[in-house]
Amino acid sequence: MRSYGQYCSIARALDVVGDRWTLLIVRELLLQGPCRFTDLRNGLPGVAANLLSTRLKELEAAGLITREDAPPPVATTLYALSQDGLALEPVLKALGLWGLRFMTVERPDDAFQARWLAYAPAWFTTDADPDAPPAVIQVVASDESAVIELRDGRIHTRLGRATDPDLVLDGPPRAVLGLLTGVIDLELAGRLGLSVRGRRDLLTRLRPIAQDRTRTQDEHHQ
Repeated sequence: MRSYGQYCSIARALDVVGDRWTLLIVRELLLQGPCRFTDLRNGLPGVAANLLSTRLKELEAAGLITREDAPPPVATTLYALSQDGLALEPVLKALGLWGLRFMTVERPDDAFQARWLAYAPAWFTTDADPDAPPAVIQVVASDESAVIELRDGRIHTRLGRATDPDLVLDGPPRAVLGLLTGVIDLELAGRLGLSVRGRRDLLTRLRPIAQDRTRTQDEHHQ
Protein backbone atom coordinates (compact mmCIF):
# COMPACT_ATOMS: atom_id res chain seq x y z
CA MET A 1 0.00 0.00 0.00
CA ARG A 2 1.40 3.37 -1.05
CA SER A 3 1.90 6.12 1.51
CA TYR A 4 2.06 9.90 1.36
CA GLY A 5 4.78 9.71 4.02
CA GLN A 6 3.38 12.62 6.04
CA TYR A 7 2.84 12.88 9.79
CA CYS A 8 -0.68 14.24 9.29
CA SER A 9 -3.96 12.53 10.18
CA ILE A 10 -5.54 13.41 6.80
CA ALA A 11 -2.59 11.94 4.94
CA ARG A 12 -2.62 8.86 7.19
CA ALA A 13 -6.34 8.38 6.52
CA LEU A 14 -5.80 8.69 2.77
CA ASP A 15 -2.95 6.18 3.01
CA VAL A 16 -5.63 3.67 4.03
CA VAL A 17 -8.77 4.71 2.12
CA GLY A 18 -7.52 7.01 -0.64
CA ASP A 19 -7.17 4.41 -3.40
CA ARG A 20 -9.83 4.04 -6.09
CA TRP A 21 -12.85 1.88 -5.14
CA THR A 22 -11.85 1.65 -1.46
CA LEU A 23 -14.48 4.00 -0.03
CA LEU A 24 -17.12 2.56 -2.34
CA ILE A 25 -16.36 -0.89 -0.92
CA VAL A 26 -16.94 0.61 2.53
CA ARG A 27 -20.19 2.17 1.24
CA GLU A 28 -21.47 -1.21 0.07
CA LEU A 29 -20.58 -2.94 3.34
CA LEU A 30 -22.36 -0.17 5.25
CA LEU A 31 -25.47 -0.56 3.09
CA GLN A 32 -25.50 -4.34 2.66
CA GLY A 33 -23.93 -5.50 5.90
CA PRO A 34 -21.78 -8.65 5.79
CA CYS A 35 -21.76 -9.97 2.24
CA ARG A 36 -20.08 -12.24 -0.25
CA PHE A 37 -17.51 -11.26 -2.85
CA THR A 38 -20.15 -11.56 -5.59
CA ASP A 39 -22.52 -9.26 -3.65
CA LEU A 40 -19.78 -6.65 -3.41
CA ARG A 41 -18.91 -6.94 -7.07
CA ASN A 42 -22.57 -6.59 -8.08
CA GLY A 43 -22.78 -3.43 -5.97
CA LEU A 44 -19.72 -1.94 -7.68
CA PRO A 45 -20.44 -1.85 -11.42
CA GLY A 46 -17.20 -1.47 -13.35
CA VAL A 47 -14.78 -2.91 -10.79
CA ALA A 48 -12.49 -5.71 -11.97
CA ALA A 49 -12.54 -8.89 -9.88
CA ASN A 50 -8.75 -8.87 -9.33
CA LEU A 51 -8.79 -5.21 -8.24
CA LEU A 52 -11.66 -5.84 -5.82
CA SER A 53 -9.76 -8.80 -4.38
CA THR A 54 -6.67 -6.61 -3.91
CA ARG A 55 -8.63 -3.84 -2.23
CA LEU A 56 -10.30 -6.30 0.16
CA LYS A 57 -6.91 -7.70 1.18
CA GLU A 58 -5.59 -4.17 1.77
CA LEU A 59 -8.62 -3.23 3.87
CA GLU A 60 -8.28 -6.43 5.89
CA ALA A 61 -4.58 -5.75 6.46
CA ALA A 62 -5.45 -2.22 7.61
CA GLY A 63 -8.01 -3.61 10.07
CA LEU A 64 -11.05 -2.04 8.40
CA ILE A 65 -12.79 -5.25 7.38
CA THR A 66 -13.00 -8.80 8.67
CA ARG A 67 -13.65 -12.01 6.79
CA GLU A 68 -15.11 -15.25 8.01
CA ASP A 69 -16.27 -18.49 6.46
CA ALA A 70 -20.03 -18.73 6.76
CA PRO A 71 -21.48 -22.15 7.61
CA PRO A 72 -23.84 -24.03 5.24
CA PRO A 73 -26.09 -23.32 3.41
CA VAL A 74 -24.12 -20.12 2.60
CA ALA A 75 -20.74 -21.88 2.81
CA THR A 76 -18.70 -18.97 1.49
CA THR A 77 -16.53 -16.14 2.77
CA LEU A 78 -18.39 -13.16 4.20
CA TYR A 79 -16.81 -9.71 4.40
CA ALA A 80 -17.86 -7.24 7.08
CA LEU A 81 -16.70 -3.92 8.46
CA SER A 82 -14.73 -3.90 11.70
CA GLN A 83 -15.31 -1.20 14.33
CA ASP A 84 -12.70 0.96 12.60
CA GLY A 85 -14.49 0.41 9.30
CA LEU A 86 -17.89 1.26 10.77
CA ALA A 87 -16.38 4.48 12.12
CA LEU A 88 -16.14 5.67 8.50
CA GLU A 89 -19.94 6.06 8.23
CA PRO A 90 -20.03 9.77 9.25
CA VAL A 91 -17.09 10.39 6.90
CA LEU A 92 -19.03 8.90 3.97
CA LYS A 93 -22.17 10.83 4.95
CA ALA A 94 -20.22 14.10 5.00
CA LEU A 95 -18.53 13.26 1.69
CA GLY A 96 -21.87 12.35 0.12
CA LEU A 97 -23.50 15.56 1.37
CA TRP A 98 -20.62 17.59 -0.05
CA GLY A 99 -20.85 15.67 -3.32
CA LEU A 100 -24.50 16.60 -3.90
CA ARG A 101 -23.33 19.79 -5.63
CA PHE A 102 -21.95 17.63 -8.44
CA MET A 103 -25.20 15.68 -8.95
CA THR A 104 -26.84 18.22 -11.26
CA VAL A 105 -25.70 16.26 -14.31
CA GLU A 106 -26.67 12.62 -14.92
CA ARG A 107 -24.31 11.03 -17.44
CA PRO A 108 -25.73 8.51 -19.93
CA ASP A 109 -23.38 5.73 -18.80
CA ASP A 110 -23.89 6.26 -15.05
CA ALA A 111 -24.88 3.06 -13.23
CA PHE A 112 -27.71 3.26 -10.70
CA GLN A 113 -28.90 0.81 -8.04
CA ALA A 114 -31.81 0.65 -5.62
CA ARG A 115 -29.52 0.68 -2.57
CA TRP A 116 -28.27 4.10 -3.57
CA LEU A 117 -31.87 5.25 -3.98
CA ALA A 118 -32.64 4.03 -0.45
CA TYR A 119 -29.68 5.45 1.45
CA ALA A 120 -29.93 8.98 0.01
CA PRO A 121 -33.11 10.00 1.88
CA ALA A 122 -31.96 8.21 5.04
CA TRP A 123 -28.63 10.05 5.06
CA PHE A 124 -29.50 13.39 3.47
CA THR A 125 -33.02 14.30 4.67
CA THR A 126 -34.79 14.95 7.98
CA ASP A 127 -38.44 14.94 9.09
CA ALA A 128 -39.52 18.59 9.29
CA ASP A 129 -42.66 17.64 11.25
CA PRO A 130 -41.55 14.90 13.67
CA ASP A 131 -44.85 14.93 15.58
CA ALA A 132 -46.96 14.24 12.49
CA PRO A 133 -48.52 10.81 11.91
CA PRO A 134 -46.47 8.13 10.11
CA ALA A 135 -46.36 8.35 6.32
CA VAL A 136 -45.01 6.18 3.52
CA ILE A 137 -43.39 7.41 0.29
CA GLN A 138 -42.69 5.09 -2.63
CA VAL A 139 -39.78 6.14 -4.85
CA VAL A 140 -38.98 4.61 -8.24
CA ALA A 141 -36.03 5.52 -10.47
CA SER A 142 -34.70 3.59 -13.48
CA ASP A 143 -36.95 0.66 -12.49
CA GLU A 144 -35.28 0.56 -9.05
CA SER A 145 -37.66 0.84 -6.08
CA ALA A 146 -37.29 1.96 -2.48
CA VAL A 147 -39.62 2.95 0.33
CA ILE A 148 -39.27 5.95 2.64
CA GLU A 149 -41.10 5.73 5.98
CA LEU A 150 -41.57 8.80 8.16
CA ARG A 151 -42.28 7.86 11.75
CA ASP A 152 -41.28 8.96 15.25
CA GLY A 153 -39.37 11.91 13.83
CA ARG A 154 -37.00 9.70 11.88
CA ILE A 155 -36.46 8.67 8.26
CA HIS A 156 -36.48 4.91 7.65
CA THR A 157 -35.74 3.43 4.22
CA ARG A 158 -35.83 -0.01 2.66
CA LEU A 159 -35.71 -1.59 -0.78
CA GLY A 160 -38.86 -2.74 -2.54
CA ARG A 161 -42.48 -1.67 -2.86
CA ALA A 162 -45.04 -0.40 -0.39
CA THR A 163 -48.59 -1.76 -0.45
CA ASP A 164 -50.44 1.52 -0.01
CA PRO A 165 -48.05 4.49 -0.11
CA ASP A 166 -49.21 8.01 0.71
CA LEU A 167 -47.01 9.49 -2.02
CA VAL A 168 -45.32 8.04 -5.13
CA LEU A 169 -42.32 9.66 -6.82
CA ASP A 170 -41.41 8.06 -10.15
CA GLY A 171 -38.87 9.30 -12.69
CA PRO A 172 -35.24 9.35 -13.77
CA PRO A 173 -32.62 9.23 -10.98
CA ARG A 174 -31.61 12.87 -11.48
CA ALA A 175 -35.22 13.99 -10.94
CA VAL A 176 -35.99 11.71 -7.97
CA LEU A 177 -32.71 12.07 -6.07
CA GLY A 178 -32.36 15.70 -7.06
CA LEU A 179 -35.72 16.54 -5.50
CA LEU A 180 -35.19 14.43 -2.36
CA THR A 181 -31.76 15.89 -1.65
CA GLY A 182 -32.66 19.49 -2.46
CA VAL A 183 -30.44 19.77 -5.54
CA ILE A 184 -33.47 20.72 -7.69
CA ASP A 185 -37.02 21.94 -6.98
CA LEU A 186 -40.32 20.26 -7.82
CA GLU A 187 -40.86 22.32 -10.98
CA LEU A 188 -37.50 21.35 -12.48
CA ALA A 189 -37.97 17.73 -11.37
CA GLY A 190 -41.25 17.70 -13.27
CA ARG A 191 -39.56 19.02 -16.41
CA LEU A 192 -36.98 16.24 -16.06
CA GLY A 193 -39.76 13.63 -16.09
CA LEU A 194 -40.78 13.20 -12.44
CA SER A 195 -44.29 11.88 -11.84
CA VAL A 196 -45.87 12.74 -8.46
CA ARG A 197 -48.98 10.93 -7.22
CA GLY A 198 -50.61 11.30 -3.83
CA ARG A 199 -49.93 13.64 -0.92
CA ARG A 200 -47.62 16.35 -2.22
CA ASP A 201 -47.60 17.97 1.23
CA LEU A 202 -45.23 15.22 2.36
CA LEU A 203 -42.53 16.82 0.19
CA THR A 204 -42.41 19.76 2.61
CA ARG A 205 -42.12 17.35 5.51
CA LEU A 206 -39.14 15.59 3.92
CA ARG A 207 -36.53 18.31 4.37
CA PRO A 208 -33.13 18.03 2.64
CA ILE A 209 -30.20 18.47 5.03
CA ALA A 210 -28.40 20.46 2.33
CA GLN A 211 -31.06 23.17 2.58
CA ASP A 212 -30.63 23.35 6.37
CA ARG A 213 -26.87 23.67 5.94
CA THR A 214 -27.28 26.47 3.38
CA ARG A 215 -29.77 28.30 5.62
CA THR A 216 -27.41 28.05 8.62
CA GLN A 217 -24.49 29.34 6.57
CA ASP A 218 -26.55 32.28 5.26
CA GLU A 219 -27.59 33.21 8.81
CA HIS A 220 -23.98 32.96 9.96
CA HIS A 221 -22.79 35.37 7.24
CA GLN A 222 -25.50 37.96 7.92
